[in-house]
Amino acid sequence: MATAEAAGPPPAADPADGGGTGRPAGKRGRMIARGWVQAAVLVTLGGFFVLGFLAIRTYQAGPPVPDRTVTSAGETVFTGEDVRRGQEVFLSNGLMQYGSIYGHGAYLGPDFTADYLHRSATLVRKAHGGAGSPDAAERTVRDFRTNRYDEKTGTLVWTDEQAAAFGKLTEHYADLLGRPEGKQGLRPNAITDPADIHDVTAYFGWSAWTAAADRPGEDYSYTNNWPSEPLVDNEPTGHTVTWSVLSLIFLLVGAGALFAAFGRWNFLGWHGRDQRELRFHAPDQVRLTPSQRATAWFFFVMAGLFLVQTLLGSAAQHYRADLESFFGMPLDQWLPYNLTRTWHVQLSIFWVVTSFLAIGIFIIPLIAKGWEPRRQALLTRTLLGALVVVVVGSLLGELAGQRGWFDDLWSLFGNQGWEYLDLGRFWQTLLVAGLTIWVVILYRGLHRRLKRESVANMPWLFLLAALALPAFYAVGLLATPRSDFVVADFWRFIVVHLWVEDFMELFTTATVAYLFVLLGVVRERVALAVIFLDIVLYGAGGVIGTMYHLYFSGEPAEHLALGATFSALEVVPLLFLTVEAWSFLKLGAQRQSKSGTPFPHRWAVMFLAAVGFWNFLGAGVFGFLINLPIVSYYEIGTGLTANHAHAAMMGVYGMLAVGFAVFALRYLIPEKHWSDRWPRMAFWSLNLGLAWMSFATLLPAGALQLYEVVESGYADARSLGYLQGDTNVFLEWLRLPGDVVFMAGGVLPVLWMTWLGVRHRAGRTRHPDAPETALLFTEVLPDPADTADTADPADPADTADTAEQPDPARVPAQAGAPGPEPVERAEAAEGPRDAAGDTGGRPAPGPVAP
Repeated sequence: MATAEAAGPPPAADPADGGGTGRPAGKRGRMIARGWVQAAVLVTLGGFFVLGFLAIRTYQAGPPVPDRTVTSAGETVFTGEDVRRGQEVFLSNGLMQYGSIYGHGAYLGPDFTADYLHRSATLVRKAHGGAGSPDAAERTVRDFRTNRYDEKTGTLVWTDEQAAAFGKLTEHYADLLGRPEGKQGLRPNAITDPADIHDVTAYFGWSAWTAAADRPGEDYSYTNNWPSEPLVDNEPTGHTVTWSVLSLIFLLVGAGALFAAFGRWNFLGWHGRDQRELRFHAPDQVRLTPSQRATAWFFFVMAGLFLVQTLLGSAAQHYRADLESFFGMPLDQWLPYNLTRTWHVQLSIFWVVTSFLAIGIFIIPLIAKGWEPRRQALLTRTLLGALVVVVVGSLLGELAGQRGWFDDLWSLFGNQGWEYLDLGRFWQTLLVAGLTIWVVILYRGLHRRLKRESVANMPWLFLLAALALPAFYAVGLLATPRSDFVVADFWRFIVVHLWVEDFMELFTTATVAYLFVLLGVVRERVALAVIFLDIVLYGAGGVIGTMYHLYFSGEPAEHLALGATFSALEVVPLLFLTVEAWSFLKLGAQRQSKSGTPFPHRWAVMFLAAVGFWNFLGAGVFGFLINLPIVSYYEIGTGLTANHAHAAMMGVYGMLAVGFAVFALRYLIPEKHWSDRWPRMAFWSLNLGLAWMSFATLLPAGALQLYEVVESGYADARSLGYLQGDTNVFLEWLRLPGDVVFMAGGVLPVLWMTWLGVRHRAGRTRHPDAPETALLFTEVLPDPADTADTADPADPADTADTAEQPDPARVPAQAGAPGPEPVERAEAAEGPRDAAGDTGGRPAPGPVAP
């Protein structure tokens, strides 16, 4: 970054600033064609309109919770209140981070829906005569598939055999969940209260009933015949097969249409047509604002949370290799699997979000050309303190909640128990408030710039993308421990999918694009087109595609149909972003080769390259591998889901979070304390460790487990007996070298770099009243003859850039620059064009073709 002190004479006043008077002279016109804005708005509104319809259907068509479940003689087996209390027992004890319901949750313990269904069907068939009876199989199927629920009375009738099976399974789950010696991933004596055991068994029994009983008027169950269970005649429905085939067709058509459009029009316009030469300012010339200096502590906290998260992940994974001990230590007495995984999942969100908060605060002064409001650093430090309180408080609350120390307040201050939303509602509310304060910090730093900008320009889009993060995380508050599972899961996946996979992706795109603009790598108009295209593509596929998580969790068939169709389209933007990521990197390399000064962000850009790779592989390939309904029917809740989750979350958001930190640390750490060997080591170790984790363990183990589901049934493939088999144990131990490389060679260097950022924070601070200026680079003007030779007069992008070039304000070469004296300018001194290559106060000449 450059300052007025570092860049020579003061730059010419920006006309958009009112000629240097500090009073806006008028807003800068919209820099992109109206068609982009209209397309983004219409596609987004259309997606959320359909999502609203599906929300209504969730409430209308979810499986009922009977007021009473009785035997044929009218004796009560359990009540609706028992089921709801059983769900609370399930959640408060962290069982969703041990096993799963409807395939959603953790993967060490059983899926309790499938487990109860298989065990009860086996007991019922035995009661009907077993293998010695010619009609035992048929009677068993009839017992389970016949829906005897009376909506008018709220009563469900079970056969005597089903009721007897419930009694025996109550004893089974009392042993499984209350075993005094532990050694199964849960703490010893986890659940011993007979009333709790009865209620949680009722919850499992209710979910198994919904998985087998036919929907009224249909020939398939509430869960679209999931899980695969021959004993009750559960097999894939026609919807499952049909929409799997159609989703493949949508994927091929969508990908073909996108690349055909790119090949025909190349409408983004960055492929080798920008002839600017840049002089990147040395990091030591940068004067940081007080809030930028404060972000060093954010990145240090981020790295600390990253380290703890990986250690917990290793401990959780060790349970799959050795269920009884951690190298001889009884780990389950202090850190049982469900608590370890709860913390591991929550910290994966916390440390990534911490980096996102920090980079947002760090680049705001760059967008504002060095201006920062007073007391911005105080707000930044306050936000960090609040973040630490939420992280520490929620983690301790989850420990206390699972131990039962909060009694009736467990869901408020302890743990709600929903996977990804485990933290108590008090901490969840504080986190929403913290994210809102972050948006306020961003707005304070941007508001002077926003006054001069069209809402369709990048500063506004950056702020709106940030605003979406607290807004859509807050949706998770609609999922309460007393909500019906189907309703809670719908809102939970709004957070898991829309917040994480769509709106964090949008903020990512806006941030990365802005970084390239601020570095001079691309024109703002080009980056703006990338952001709008991202909105259109994710709006077309990602919003409705959320439903791919809910194929078999009690939603009606339209969720399956629309989820399959639109989730297939989600792969299309991943293909686009992967291809265009390499275009960005190629263009950045061209800029570096032309610059007379070294490019300071090589390793930050390398992490962005890794994001592009893992976005395609982890989110695209591995994601689509499990998204097809026919595959998900057999695969959900197995190792292939874990493979997708690790490759996508760490590969995309994890690499991005580290890349953001490396970018900022390049300015926070003085040159004499900086060494490229730390980011280089971190980059290769994190990527090689993640690749080893995926290809040596998660992918082969997941494929073998999928085969076991098809061959022996879902309940068997999810059992502890299968997971502790020799092949699986070998694959789990095989993961160890990759984990060591990941943590020792990847995480520890990141922690060391962030510590250097705190210890040696650059002391150069910009005064709040310092004049606005361009910060990251100086443009070296090309020879007009070269521009004329390379511009394509038939291309609107070339024509627009050529037409809007004013006579530059020529300034002397930067002091100490090597070579002959070039003609150069600070971007802020371009007159009508500002630091991003924008036209000041007037519309861009010539439309950008949509």
